[in-house]
Amino acid sequence: MSAAVTHPLVAELVERHQATLDAALAAAAKRDYWSPYPEFPKAYGESGAADGKAAFEALLNQPFALDQHPADGDLVGGEASPYGVELGIGYPHAEPDALIAALTAARPGWAAATPLDRAAVCLEILGRINARSHEFAHAVMHTTGQAYGMAFQAGGPHAQDRGLEAVAYAYAEQTRLPRSAGWSKPQGKRDPLVMTKDFTVVPRGLALLIGCNTFPTWNGYPGLFASLATGNPVLVKPHPRAMLPLALTVRIAREVLAEAGFDPNLVCLAAEHEGGTVAQTLAVRPEIKLIDYTGSTAFGDWLEENARQAEVYTEKAGVNTVVVDSTDNYRGMLDNLAFSLSLYSGQMCTTPQNLLIPRTGIDTDQGAKSYDEVVGDLAAAIEGLLSDDARAAAILGAVVNPGVLQRTVAAAGGEYGELALAPRVVTSPEFPAATVRTPALVKLDADKPDDRAVFRSECFGPVSFAVAVENTAAAVELLRDTVRTQGAMTASGYTTAPEVENALVEAALDSGVSLSLNLTGGVYANQTAAFSDLHGTGANPAANSAYCDGAFVANRFRTVEIRRHS
Repeated sequence: MSAAVTHPLVAELVERHQATLDAALAAAAKRDYWSPYPEFPKAYGESGAADGKAAFEALLNQPFALDQHPADGDLVGGEASPYGVELGIGYPHAEPDALIAALTAARPGWAAATPLDRAAVCLEILGRINARSHEFAHAVMHTTGQAYGMAFQAGGPHAQDRGLEAVAYAYAEQTRLPRSAGWSKPQGKRDPLVMTKDFTVVPRGLALLIGCNTFPTWNGYPGLFASLATGNPVLVKPHPRAMLPLALTVRIAREVLAEAGFDPNLVCLAAEHEGGTVAQTLAVRPEIKLIDYTGSTAFGDWLEENARQAEVYTEKAGVNTVVVDSTDNYRGMLDNLAFSLSLYSGQMCTTPQNLLIPRTGIDTDQGAKSYDEVVGDLAAAIEGLLSDDARAAAILGAVVNPGVLQRTVAAAGGEYGELALAPRVVTSPEFPAATVRTPALVKLDADKPDDRAVFRSECFGPVSFAVAVENTAAAVELLRDTVRTQGAMTASGYTTAPEVENALVEAALDSGVSLSLNLTGGVYANQTAAFSDLHGTGANPAANSAYCDGAFVANRFRTVEIRRHS
């Protein structure tokens, strides 16, 4: 592979972003809090919010331009905001053959660039995305149903953190071996054997990113930037209901790549209407060597079974479980759980679903509490948190798809079991047409077969199950078995007993799930921080990879050795 001629801007980008890359590498090793992207909206200037909204509104009801992008003249659209706003945006359509050809033609120059040059270009892309975080917040909000505050943080700086984390890990893995090494082996009285050995990073090939509806940037950026930073062109296939955030990302990436002297078709958009099958078509193309996917278990399993020519990274679905044994902060536990169950209407892959509570009750700092008291107090905590519609709308966001709405209707009708808390309709003061529902809390019994069939299946959305179990030991064993069979992205436990904590840790290690213990403050089970927390483990059926570790990036390239006698 011949070396690329470095464009003057690339050298400038290396100088501009070297300190950030170094800090990201240090943060990933230290695992303390660090981020170069402010998560507070006011950090982006006095006019930042207004400018971002205006930029978003300027995108509506017109074609979305992508300069030099493959296109066949058709436009793809149909996005509608869960808040009742028709977006009316048309995205350029291209056939798979044209997209594959464009990506393939763009590949050589990028593959020949150094890992440092690629990292610098990626950091410039992220920097420009960060500067437009308010615009992205509106794009995420009106495609996913997240409330604006969450869309700004999770869809903006927190997603950018995950992208930068992937770049840092990619750079570290690509530079683990020296680019060149001398080798000398003594031969006794004879002259030593002397060789020069060169080690060259060779990217896998074309990458396919299949975006999700709920977190298109937060879940999309790790795979996008891991593949791009390791030298692979990326075809971005967004969810048909959430195209705008990733389309904006593609546009910015293409602009930076072109300015840096690379072919902008290193990043392309595969837009399609609702119900299309282009993801299946692309996934089995022989040219596609990497696939990143977040979404349903059924399609994730299909990818793992059928896209045999590619390295497939999936984050699917699972049943997240909380074991409630005892607590020394009963009020804090209830408030923490209430917020975790309510945030974004439970439409997160990390939201707790099953709360396992001994039917004999638990010990607390407020005295012994029966199963019914714990469930009733949690229901009251949720009601108190969401009693004001404006506050509720800011926490819940909007229901993102018909399936979630159907599950809330089923819960309200008693189809899952006895209701401890019925969902209610919330009217958003700002968006009266939005579909907003509070969580449902259902009482079930672990010893009843019909109940087990309910809580052992994923129920995505604002429906959670308070499951009565025989005792804490039974709860821990049920946690272990649920993770092993159904998978989970998160597990939680509340206990004041060291032996119970040890049992929970053992169950988490055995089943391969990350565990949060005794969360009673401002950290929640369904939130993770880049550079510190791992999102997923890859060790249970919910996901075969983690954001972000070395395994997530290292197999996106191979290292080829060339050796010669000196």
